[in-house]
Amino acid sequence: MIILASGSPRREELLKKICSDFKIHVSDAEEFTNADSPIHLAVENAKLKAQAVAKDFPNDTIIAADTIVALNNKIFGKPKDFDDACKMLRELAGKIHVVIRGVAVIQNGELKTASEITEVHFGEMTDEEIFKYVKTGEPMDKSGSYALQGGIAPYIKKINGDWTNVVGLPLYCLRNLLS
Repeated sequence: MIILASGSPRREELLKKICSDFKIHVSDAEEFTNADSPIHLAVENAKLKAQAVAKDFPNDTIIAADTIVALNNKIFGKPKDFDDACKMLRELAGKIHVVIRGVAVIQNGELKTASEITEVHFGEMTDEEIFKYVKTGEPMDKSGSYALQGGIAPYIKKINGDWTNVVGLPLYCLRNLLS
């Protein structure tokens, strides 16, 4: 059986595109907040999540992921509150940042990891536009305070890389790990 170690509805929806039969078991792993690089942090947190769930399901295939949004190596996590979400979006607006996804798969007792990086070109946003978007509540549980597939879409000029990575789970990368 495949177990998705996440409660993210976006990850669940994406995983359904390559696997129709899986269960969800949210990891209770204590995540790292610091690492030598955003890539390393994303991969290490994905590993922690997968390993925590594998303890309960040692004979199953475990899939875990972790997201880091970074601008010039500054990490943007999930916002603490409304003002924090507005601050993050002001910093990202008009700039190019990266979404880094660490992915970990435990299959037949073997741990495999990978990372995927996608460049996101954000358009300019006024304070009024930022306030209106944050007021929807959508940014509050998202790294970087936005969801590509949501209300921020009109402000995304372009992306370079795997769009599924930005939404929640890099499917091409994951398919290769599962092979």
